[in-house]
Amino acid sequence: MATKLYVGGVAYRTTDQGLQDAFAQAGTVVSARIIMDRMTNRSRGFGFVEMENEADAQKAIEMWHGKELDGRELIVNEARPMEERAPRDDRGGQNRW
Repeated sequence: MATKLYVGGVAYRTTDQGLQDAFAQAGTVVSARIIMDRMTNRSRGFGFVEMENEADAQKAIEMWHGKELDGRELIVNEARPMEERAPRDDRGGQNRW
């Protein structure tokens, strides 16, 4: 079963492919994705990498947590499940009542 990793501290210039290539050194990468800001279309500085199995995921954590990629020190750990959030107010954060 695939294991999803959270990767923080990602350089703004790092691409999905660059992230995948780096983590492939630890094992088989199922997917790699940098999270982009919808408004600016710029990297939000973090992403997710899905490794084929738990052993590859642990190896990736050991290999990349605290190490530098594209000039930034990465934070790598097992991703937590997404939590329920309150509905977004898409009015720019301003109360307009």
